[in-house]
Amino acid sequence: MSWEKTLGRVSFINCEPLYYGLDDSWKVLPAPPSWLTGHLLRRDCIIAPIPAADYARNHEKLILLPEIGISSKGEVGSVLLFSDKELKELKTIATPSDSATSVMLLKHLLATKNLRPEYVEMGPDLEGMLAKCDGCLLIGDRALEAAKLEPDMVKMDLGKEWKLTSGHPMVFGVFAARKDSDLQLVKKAHEALTQRLEQFESSLQTRKEVIKSSSQKSSQSHERLERYFGEVINRVDKEDMTGLEAFLVQACGMTESPSIGW
Repeated sequence: MSWEKTLGRVSFINCEPLYYGLDDSWKVLPAPPSWLTGHLLRRDCIIAPIPAADYARNHEKLILLPEIGISSKGEVGSVLLFSDKELKELKTIATPSDSATSVMLLKHLLATKNLRPEYVEMGPDLEGMLAKCDGCLLIGDRALEAAKLEPDMVKMDLGKEWKLTSGHPMVFGVFAARKDSDLQLVKKAHEALTQRLEQFESSLQTRKEVIKSSSQKSSQSHERLERYFGEVINRVDKEDMTGLEAFLVQACGMTESPSIGW
């Protein structure tokens, strides 16, 4: 199947409402967030959710797609800083290699507190990271699992902290396409995902099925996932876009306004 019928997706459950029940005519390419940026630029897929920080670095080549993304209005639940020490005691923090946005956001948030620890990129594993560093950043399903096992070690929810410091929602992932793509194909891909999201939002049965599927994939309880799909949000609105632009300027140093839609 050609890349024009391939949709990139984050290999975490935070995108499940967009992809559950997707028509079989589409192929799905799952990968860690930062890997999807490369897939998109290499034309392995027509659209993909990529880290907002990666969009900032590659914005001259990409357009943002409206309506959908990976965001939070406050607490996100799956972008977390872990440690058994207090924030001011953290001299080294292990960061995962699979999400540019979360790492950029953490550095920005700690800098606003006049904290500038050493950051060490490592594989995303709580025990291994904390064996070498004072704290560690985890995202996605790994963060959910670690918080379930070690709730007392959660020192910061980055979505919540960003909302407290900036007053805005946080958009962690944006859906993007190459500017030189066939926009009619991009529209079809975008429509396929928005239809699934609308079904998730309007049908209690579909929501239950998405939560059941996500529980099987992640080992999280149905009760936790009911809360989680209120924390992580795939419907991006005007308020979210204001938060995205604030992040792109304040944390990423981007000076141009995002290029959105067709």
